[in-house]
Amino acid sequence: MNKRHAKILCLVMAVYLALASMFFLIAREQLYYRDSHTDMLSTATTVGEITVHREIRQRFVPKGSWITSVSLRMGTFARENTAQLTVSIEDASGTVLHTVTVPSCGLTDNEVMSLPLDTPLPVTKGQPLYLVLTSPDGVPGNAVTVCLGNSISAGKAAVARKIAPEDLATVDGAPQDGSLCFQIYERSELLVGKIYWYAVACLGLILLIYALRTCRLAFQGKTNRFLTCAAIFRRYSFLMKQLILRDFKSRYKRSVLGVLWSFLNPLLTMLVQYVVFSTLFRGDIPNYSLYLLTGIVCFNFFSEATSNASQSIVDNTPLITKVYVPKIIYPTASVVSSAINLLLSIIPLVIVMLITGAYPKPAMLLLPYGLLCLIFLSTGIGLVLATGMVFFKDVQFLWNILVMLWMYMTPIFYPASIIPAPLLPIYRCNPMYQVVTFCRTILIDGDPPSPSAYFACFLCAAIPMVIGLTLFRKKQDEFILHL
Repeated sequence: MNKRHAKILCLVMAVYLALASMFFLIAREQLYYRDSHTDMLSTATTVGEITVHREIRQRFVPKGSWITSVSLRMGTFARENTAQLTVSIEDASGTVLHTVTVPSCGLTDNEVMSLPLDTPLPVTKGQPLYLVLTSPDGVPGNAVTVCLGNSISAGKAAVARKIAPEDLATVDGAPQDGSLCFQIYERSELLVGKIYWYAVACLGLILLIYALRTCRLAFQGKTNRFLTCAAIFRRYSFLMKQLILRDFKSRYKRSVLGVLWSFLNPLLTMLVQYVVFSTLFRGDIPNYSLYLLTGIVCFNFFSEATSNASQSIVDNTPLITKVYVPKIIYPTASVVSSAINLLLSIIPLVIVMLITGAYPKPAMLLLPYGLLCLIFLSTGIGLVLATGMVFFKDVQFLWNILVMLWMYMTPIFYPASIIPAPLLPIYRCNPMYQVVTFCRTILIDGDPPSPSAYFACFLCAAIPMVIGLTLFRKKQDEFILHL
């Protein structure tokens, strides 16, 4: 190993440690704990006045290790009440685990009352608990009520929620027609934070061993897959640059506004969809304009990159049939060209963030991970499409239909909460759902995503990429026979 290789090795390890440290500082709490909450049902009716000697009971099953807060949608009968409300959490044996008595004065009709716990309440995951509501001094005409529901709101629409008999609210033991409109906020302990630095050390050791082996092979004049790929892109970097410039220039050829369309296109698309869908979903989605624009920017790139990559081999037939160039250069250049457009689209996204008050936070530094996963996902699918396009010209038309269906299967303009619970596991298998949700968590909430979100995005990028590369490499030698 010479001095040059040693410097590169030191630089790689320094960058790795810097990224691992930065990630830990930004996402530290999310590595140790995961916060979650149940969905609140839409109001359908109420349980009536909660007076002395009346008891409202609601069963729920915690999925976390601690309960941190409880929220209830209350009714006041459009009047000022002074009676108190007692909210208790009991186990199946009737033992009171936590109780709080709050005044009802100041409440407004259909208001969500939040009751944070002074200290998180430890619970057993999967063990049923009961939310019990009583009043020590409520009398007819001076008592509040709590709302019941049996559906999830989706703006002006409502999605029915199937409720098991044991999960129906009861009033003095009598089952009601629905569950309470309530939310349980929970916190779960994660193992990731405890083993994080051990995992960083193990991955760093693997990276160091691979880097040392690569440097040794380079010093001996031998090669491996990494060195081969690096040599290809270094040797054909000029051609790749020209292909990217050609795609970029042809996109705005004879256009008066030119590159400004990279800013205007997502904004105008958002404006049209905002006008159409805001009346349906705006009230149920915080910062709907940013929610919508984030989905549009991500999916526009995905659609553009995959469509351009699918045409890359066929459109470059004159070059492929006359000059030898590694064929993977063409779809890669198409995706990189679209990635430049994606980066330009981030500018109007940041502008909308500032306008809507969602100011950038340190978690914003994690956004490149989501964008890289999106780029690799698009590249993998693009390679599959580019291969299929050589043999079946109908791939282009089929993909135009599939990408439109894919858009409607991704929560671009509607909330994922309208999806029926039994279908959610299948719905979450959508790679674009994972990537878009990852980006929205950072941009809208300003929080680092949970560790499972990073793993899900990694799988959504790695699996299509491996499939695309395998298929492309297997079939690329046959391209010349069908072009």
